[in-house]
Parts: sequence; C-alpha cells; structure tokens
Amino acid sequence: MGFRRFRTLLLVFLAVSGALLAGAAPASAHAALTGSDPQQGSVVTKAPAQVTLTFSEKVAMNDGSLQVLDPKGKRVDTGGATNLSGTTYGVKLHSGLPDGTFTVTYQVVSADSHPVSGAFTFSIGAPSQTSVALSDQAVGGGIVGALYGFARYVSYAGFILLVGGAAFVLACWQRGAGVRPVQRLVVAGWLALTGATLALLLLRGSYVGSGKVADIFDLTLLGQVLQTKSGAALVSRLLLLAAAALFIAVLFGAYVKRDEATADISDGAADDTSDAAADSAADAADRAAEKKDLTFGLAIGGVVVAAGLAATWAMAEHASTGIQAGVAMPVDVLHLLAVAVWLGGLATLLVALFRAPVDAQIEAAAVRRFSRVAFGGVLTLVATGIYQSWRQVGSWSAFTDTTYGQLLLVKIGLVALLVGIAWISRRWTGQLSEVPAAEAVAAAVVEQREKKRSTVLTDAGDARRRGSSSSAGSAKSADSDLADSADSRRAAQLARQRAAVATARDKRMRDADPHRTGLRRSVLAEAGVAIVLLAVTTALTTTEPGRTEEAAKQATASASQRSGPLSLKIPFDTGGEDGKGTVEVTLDPARVGGNEMHVFVERPNGKAFDVPEVKVAFTLTAKDIGPLPVTPDRIATGHWSASGVQIPMAGDWKIAVTVRTSDIDQATVNKNAQIG
Repeated sequence: MGFRRFRTLLLVFLAVSGALLAGAAPASAHAALTGSDPQQGSVVTKAPAQVTLTFSEKVAMNDGSLQVLDPKGKRVDTGGATNLSGTTYGVKLHSGLPDGTFTVTYQVVSADSHPVSGAFTFSIGAPSQTSVALSDQAVGGGIVGALYGFARYVSYAGFILLVGGAAFVLACWQRGAGVRPVQRLVVAGWLALTGATLALLLLRGSYVGSGKVADIFDLTLLGQVLQTKSGAALVSRLLLLAAAALFIAVLFGAYVKRDEATADISDGAADDTSDAAADSAADAADRAAEKKDLTFGLAIGGVVVAAGLAATWAMAEHASTGIQAGVAMPVDVLHLLAVAVWLGGLATLLVALFRAPVDAQIEAAAVRRFSRVAFGGVLTLVATGIYQSWRQVGSWSAFTDTTYGQLLLVKIGLVALLVGIAWISRRWTGQLSEVPAAEAVAAAVVEQREKKRSTVLTDAGDARRRGSSSSAGSAKSADSDLADSADSRRAAQLARQRAAVATARDKRMRDADPHRTGLRRSVLAEAGVAIVLLAVTTALTTTEPGRTEEAAKQATASASQRSGPLSLKIPFDTGGEDGKGTVEVTLDPARVGGNEMHVFVERPNGKAFDVPEVKVAFTLTAKDIGPLPVTPDRIATGHWSASGVQIPMAGDWKIAVTVRTSDIDQATVNKNAQIG
C-alpha cells in the first residue's frame, strides 16, 4: 500500500507541475517593450529614416528579429537591427516610402533567455488599410513551447534528486550508498537531468524562433544556439554531468565496496580470539581512515559539481540580469542548492522508509542528521528567498498586482505549511528507536539464509534429475519434458506465492515500530506538499518578474496616457476696431491619434463672436514636428469644428490659433499643452 501511495504521489507530481507550466507559458516574456519611435498608432508627416524600439532590459537580435512591413506586407527595412544605446535597438528603412499604415514586428530573446515577440503600427501621412495578418500565437507557445516547458521542469526535478540524494547519502546515511532503491533514485535524477538538457538544446532554436516541430532537429539552428549564453550554459551543464557520472560511479561502486570490506574486517576481528584479531583491528582502522578520506574527497567533489550545475541556471536566467546581478547569481546558486538538499533529501528519505529492504532499514541517527541538515537548508532557502523576492518583486503592490507576486505568495504559503509538517516529523524522529524491530530483522536475515540454502538444494536436485533423464531411452524423453514443464510451472507459482508472502511479511516488519510508521506518514505528507512547491517554483522561473512587469505597465501607461478632453482659453487682440475677444480650443480625447476639435470665439462680454476665419496649427518643437495646420469648419456663430485631427505622438505641443476679425485685421495667439 505504501509503494502504491508513493507511485500515486509521483503521478500527481507530474500532473500538477504540467498544469502549472502550461498556465505559465503565456507569461514567459521577461523583457517588455517600453517605447518606440515612431510610437504605436502615431501618424507622422514624413517617412522616418529608421524605426527604434526600447525594451526594459537588453535583448538578443538577429537579422530577422525586427521587421517593418508596408500596407501590402512587403518588408521596407534594410535588415540587420543594431543596438543604438543601452536597451534601444533600431533598423533603417528604405527611402521614398509611400503614405499609409506600416506594421512593425519584433521577435527577440531577453537577457534571461526567454523569447519576446509583439507588433504595432504607425502611419505616414494618414492611416490606411493594411493586408498584414499577425499570428495570435505568442513566441514560445504551441507544441514546442509545451515540450520546452516540460523539459525545464524535468531538469529541475532531476537536479534535485541527483544533488539531494547524493547529499543525503554522504551527510546523513552513508550505509544507504549500498541500498539499491536509493541508488536507482540518484541515477534516475542524473538520467532525467541529462536527457532534459539534451532536449533543451535541441528545442531551443525552434522555441525562440519559428516554433515549428520540424525545426527541432535543424543543425543550423543548433549551431546558432551554441553561440548564445543559454547554449553555453546547457553545454556546460552536460560537461558537469559527465563529472557527476564519475562521482556516482565512485559513490555507488568503490565507496560501497570499501564500506563492505571495512565491515567484514570488523566482524572478523570481533569473532577472532587469536593474535590475528589485532591485525584485523589494525586493518579495520586503516580501512576506516581510507573511507573517511574517500568520504571527504567525494564531499568536496560533489559540492563543486553541484554548485557548477546550479550556476548553469544562475548564469542564464533571472539572476543574470537586472539589478545587483553580481550578488544575485551566487545567491541563486545557494538557493538552488538549498532546495536540492532539502527536497532531494526528503525524496531519498521517503524511498528509504518505503522501499529499503527490511535488513537495511534507515537508522534513527541518520534521520536525525537529515533533520538538522534540512533545517539548515530551510534557513538558507528563506534567507536567499527574501533577497530574491525583494529583487524580483520590487514593491508590496507587486505581490497582488502581478502574476509573479501571486505565485510567490503561494510559494511562501507552501513553505510555511511544509515547515509545519516537518516540525511534526521531527517529533516522530525524536521518538524513534535506534534499531527498528531488531528481532524481526534478525528473523528475516535467518529466513533469507534458509531460503538461499533451500534454493541451492532444489537446484542441485533438478540437476540430478536432468542428468538421469538424459541417460534414459529416447522413448521416455517426451514424458520427461512434460514432467519438467509441469514442475517449472509449479515452481513459478510457488515462487510467486513466496514473493507475496515475503512482501506482506516485510510490510508487517516495517510497521512493527509505531513511531517509524508515524514518521513515514508525516514524510509522505511533506513530500506531497514539496511536489506542489517544486511545481510552483518551476512556474516562477518562467514568469515575468514583478519588478519588470510593473515597470512595463508604467512605461506603457506613460506612453498611452490620456489627458482627457483638453480645453484652452486664450485672449486675442487683432488691433482693429472691435478686435478683442477670447478663443477657446477643446480637443477630445487629447491623445495620440484622431481627435475631435472645437473652437469657440467670444467677445469680452461672453457673447459669440462672428469672425470671418479661424485657423489652428500644432507644433511639437522637441521632435521638430509641425506646424501641422488644421482648418476647422464653421458650425454656428462663433463655433468652428474639425474631426479626425491627428496627433502623431505624445509631448508638449504648441497650439497656435489665428483669428481674423476683418479683411485686414488678424492675430495669432498660442499656448502649450501636454497631449497624449
């Protein structure tokens, strides 16, 4: 029943993490477009020489990353986008562009390795119809995006099992190096991390590019990936995994043999009463010293390899960009190692409690050691997590207003729940007996020895029967074969029955200590929460940081900010008889793009002033745009109007109004106002 629950837990692990990764996919863009020239939706009087884009962080581009398309969908840029300054990038346009609406598309890779795409339009002269159709699927989505997200998750899980399992064996339960289920767990972690890393290398080119499944095995794209920061990180991870394979071979090979040899010599010294006992004791001491040296060497090598593996994430993702990157990367390495030691050790403890043979049950001292190690890991996790939260969230409001902040709140709650369950586990640990069900274990060992002896005798009897049957005549050979076949079936059935009985007996022996049973249940609960915690943590790595998201929102709001209906009252004096009055200009909604303009002319007493002509002009001195003339139509006495007044971009505009009160008397007055 215990293994069935454990297997069910693993299936839930995959399902929950898959759902979280799928939900996080649309938010994988970590660099945001904060500005452009021309601006989105703007109308310019003459064709610009280039188009520039400004992002919230540095991005990687290629020749096709930034494209400008005319109303018919034909490229009008010269290609080869360049970094103009800081986070601003530009592409030059061909000369002689016609009037109409142009589309700008971009597909880049942010500094933390995630793809970013988008599009916007601007117009030259006046807006027009465009035949450009943009895809609704964001870059990094689709089948390739789902495969890439799953491979990322598997890589994190493999790292945790590999590092956490090895750390548990060396620091807490050295005898566990010879336990087959523990060996399989650590090797499975290595295989998962290696396979996922290879998959990420193959998927990366299509993931940040076309998103087509057919491009996964494109060697040209693979060559381009190897030249990027992410590609270098993945290759470095593979090289470190080769060193990790050697580490595993020593840990589960030479280390186990050295431990067994030391135990055999110690047993021989205890049984021997002759002078050889002293020699055996000396050999045991030498073996113990060699084992201690080997343990120290494995610990040093393991820490170096584990830190290197963690650094392959830190050097290419969130920690490598943004504020205090030099501090954030080593902190991120510590954070990943703390997660691996805690959750990976927890997974190893779970396997030891449920799958270890009865005669190789984990000792209470080993559980207590892990409890102390896990406590240190939690403290490190909390300390580094607080720093990362400050760095990535940036403000209290981002906890509730951004996806990253909301996921982080969920993670904090899960960590608190996990610590609470771990406290219960520590209470069970304090009540454990040092040797679980010693009499039952001894009986199991004796029974296994008797079983081996019975098997040897049975094999010998079968051999004698086969020998006698071969000397019989050919007339009895068919009957002998039938008898042997029946005996084989009965033997197989008996073996299955014995296996079922042995399994039930092992379960009864594991449950003989009620404190150990309570520990298994609490650790199982810890593992369940840890599974969800790992999935949420993985989702956080694919979610735009709260600080970046808020900065992008502020920049977008600033770029598209509407001032609402604008109203300006300006006094005028044309110098002639009855030439004084006030002109009022209203602009609605006073933003970039089309606006409705009304002009009201009044006498000093507030009555409508019927003047022959009114003209308006808009000038943006900072950008050398204008004057853009507008001639409104007369609607009624003292009231003129114009619709579709185009404001090409936001800024401090000078609004000049010319009022003519007679054939020769006119005046031009102006006033500045923020539009857009």
